[in-house]
Amino acid sequence: MNICPKCGLPQQACICEEIVKSEQRIAVNVDKRKFGKLITIISGFKKDIDIKDIAKKLKNELACGGTVKDEKIELQGDHKRRIREVLIKLGFKEEQISE
Repeated sequence: MNICPKCGLPQQACICEEIVKSEQRIAVNVDKRKFGKLITIISGFKKDIDIKDIAKKLKNELACGGTVKDEKIELQGDHKRRIREVLIKLGFKEEQISE
């Protein structure tokens, strides 16, 4: 049985990621890039969280492309109105998300 080095619980019952999610302060912004294209930038993640996994889930849920750069998630298109409900669905609290 594998034991988590941070919380000391078995890997199946590890609560480290839930604790880290509760400490996040996430900012959502929309930026205009080349040729008038819009991108949604989600920032404020700490290093203890798997940003690539969150980006993958966001891209699947919002049906868009995107990438992870400099501890930020960049999604193609303007998703500011839907991003809050998707992040809440992924386990983040509503008061942690600022737009």
